[in-house]
This record gives sequence, C-alpha cells and structure tokens, in this order.
Amino acid sequence: MNQAKQDAGETAQYLTFMLGGEAFGIGIMAIKEIIEFSGITEVPMMPDCIRGVINLRGAVVPVMDLAARFGRPLAVPGKRTCIVIVELGGGSNGERQVTGVVVDAVSAVLDIPASEIEPAPSFGTRIRGDFIAGMGKLNGKFVILLNVANVLAVDALATLPAAVLETGEPSAA
Repeated sequence: MNQAKQDAGETAQYLTFMLGGEAFGIGIMAIKEIIEFSGITEVPMMPDCIRGVINLRGAVVPVMDLAARFGRPLAVPGKRTCIVIVELGGGSNGERQVTGVVVDAVSAVLDIPASEIEPAPSFGTRIRGDFIAGMGKLNGKFVILLNVANVLAVDALATLPAAVLETGEPSAA
C-alpha cells in the first residue's frame, strides 16, 4: 500500500522543504529534528551522496546530500541550508536508523488530506519513481512526497564501514 495513501478523509502532516527550486515533503513522524548546516566531517571513500558524518549529542549520524542522491550536483550551502534529522525503524534487528539529509530550506509543516494526494507519476520526474510516495496537491501546486525509507535505504549507508558508524573515525586499514 502506498504510504501516502490513507483512508479517505484522513489528513497527514508533512514537513515541506525546498531542494533545487522544487518543493518536497517528508511525513512528520519520520522527522526527529532540524539543525543548522555545520560541523560535517568528511569520511574518505564514501559515495557522492554521503556528505560525511556529524556528532549529534554523542551519536555519529551520516549526512546525505539529497540533491546528489537524486543525481544532481552537490547542494551548495546557503543561509537557509539545514540538516533534517530523519529516524526510521530499523531492519530485522529492530534498530532505529538515524540519518541527516541536507535541504536548501525548510518551508513548513502542512496538513495534506489523503484526497489531495495523487500516485507518483510513472514518468516525467527527475528522481527515481520508488523515491516518490505521492504528489500532494496544495493551492494548485504539487509537493513531491518522498518515500524516505527508499531514499535513505541506500546501498551507500549499508556499505559504511562499521568502524566509521561506531567511532566516527575511518578504520586504519
């Protein structure tokens, strides 16, 4: 079942943000916090979409550049650039996956009724279809609602060396 689709009449909340001039949304239940864009430590030999890691109250959190994840050039940080901390349920071991995503600017938290969410188009978007949960209609414009589980379930995060995730330091190989 499409995560964006709900019983008719239900409303879901989405954190909306801008990325490359387009409006995107992530379900509010996956959002942990929003922080200033700073303090990213680069980790050698990471995929292009992984900017590095940050120290979030003692935890090492990988930071993904959403623009790069969508096949675009790396985001150029501006005054309103921030990192949205997203937390998803883990895999079979039940651990939570916490990841930061770089966005150009956070817009607002919006209530979008299920009746105003259309299925993802099968063509014509500039990002992979499995990244899109649906298209939210708001005041005659569309907000691309992301399927964060697919966006963040990157082979890139799965291939992060265990030593980097545990210590924040690349292992001495």
